[in-house]
Amino acid sequence: MDMKKPFERIVVEHSVTVSRVCRAVVGAHDAEDAWSETFLSALRTYPDLPDDANVEAWLVTIAHRKAIDIIRKQQRMDSSMMSTSDRSSIPPTSSTPSSTNHELWDSMQSLPDKQRQAVAYHYLAGLPYLEVARILGGTTEAARRAAADGIRNLRKTFKDAESKGA
Repeated sequence: MDMKKPFERIVVEHSVTVSRVCRAVVGAHDAEDAWSETFLSALRTYPDLPDDANVEAWLVTIAHRKAIDIIRKQQRMDSSMMSTSDRSSIPPTSSTPSSTNHELWDSMQSLPDKQRQAVAYHYLAGLPYLEVARILGGTTEAARRAAADGIRNLRKTFKDAESKGA
């Protein structure tokens, strides 16, 4: 007997986590598209998901793939169509509780891809390093190192900003 939750419940339970991950990986401008693509893809494959699967890790994996697709698409686009000023004028998504801290989100975007993704998946999605390593395609230690380096770089960014403001 299939005891899966209705998909609508999965969306409600994991919506904020997926939104945070998408925003951290692709930025505020494309986060909503990545979120939508994640749940559309998940809806198609949810019936085949094993009952004992880690739903959150599964969704973050899908979000990772959709975010990478968006990043690749952006890289193919003419850079003049995606100016930095256009991105900064778009308000953050309301589904992200800490979306008012623009400096943090901007700093996340300045991290190298692996660091940004490892920080997002471990600290924002709460996934263990083993799951992060599976998503990123590396070892647990490499995922731990990328997350630690990302956090160190974020702290340095904020420490530098404080010293300039003082």
